[in-house]
Amino acid sequence: MDIRRLGTTDLQVSAVGLGCMGFNWSYGPPTERAEAIGVIRHAVDRGVTFFDTAELYGPFANEAVVGEALQPVRDAVVIATKFGFAIDQDTGRPTGLNSRPDHVRAVTDASLRRLRTDRIDILYQHRVDPTVPVEEVAGAVSELIGQGKVRAFGLSEANAETIRRAHAVLPVTVLQTEYSLWSRQVESVFPTLEALGIGFVAYGPLGRGFLTGMITRDTSFGQDDVRSRQPRFQEQHRGQNLAFVHRLSAIAAGVGVSTAQLALAWVLAQQPWITAIPGTRRRERLDENIAAANLSLSPAVLGDIAAAVTEYRIAGERYGPRELANLE
Repeated sequence: MDIRRLGTTDLQVSAVGLGCMGFNWSYGPPTERAEAIGVIRHAVDRGVTFFDTAELYGPFANEAVVGEALQPVRDAVVIATKFGFAIDQDTGRPTGLNSRPDHVRAVTDASLRRLRTDRIDILYQHRVDPTVPVEEVAGAVSELIGQGKVRAFGLSEANAETIRRAHAVLPVTVLQTEYSLWSRQVESVFPTLEALGIGFVAYGPLGRGFLTGMITRDTSFGQDDVRSRQPRFQEQHRGQNLAFVHRLSAIAAGVGVSTAQLALAWVLAQQPWITAIPGTRRRERLDENIAAANLSLSPAVLGDIAAAVTEYRIAGERYGPRELANLE
């Protein structure tokens, strides 16, 4: 497994990590706990050392599963989790953003308990809270680092200005944002990351499954699957987007890899400081993703992919208007 460094820290992780959200959040009914733990431990056995979760996922249940699964190998892995939402304790549903320093401190302690650990390797602000200056957020995380509860500070879906403001108070180790062949807006922030020595973690590198080639015109999604509400998966856009995926599949076939592996290898090829955290509930898909970590795409293949991106315009926005602060 290719190993990459997160920012300028001593944190080194597998180039392909595991996004654990889908076990408990966004993609249908939760995975049975024992099965989820089994998949996570299979990832460890295959060389994955980077695991991503959040208090929001479940909520809370995902951190508990990750904590139980990784407790036996805690010192051999890097665990990232996130704060930043107000969650109704009665309904278990998010009600808005909350990154007030007192809230950050309280929810971090709760995350530590669920994760069965004495420190969080990377603590992300899940979404920028416009009501709390990011400088105050960075200050709160700095206190947690001083107490030994957190090792590194991360931001998610933040713009360049916010990153610079936070970084001036506390070095930002890594930015996490959706990034794939059909979600490339974050590339405008890459010069800032490179200038400041900040790493990048790509979530959704397979386009929530669309870039695997496994979704067709007839694929349906239940109401408990976030994709049922996302514009790119809707009937009026799906045909146009499938044309792009069909072209990727043809390129992948020429290389002798799966469409998913091509899409994931493309993400990793963009910068040496990028890592990816595709999510899956299935061991065979996990193995497929891991194999992409050491796949080297030739200039000719990268050129073919670039030509496909230019030829096929992606239809539909990433998120629907009803999604609260893009809950991922």
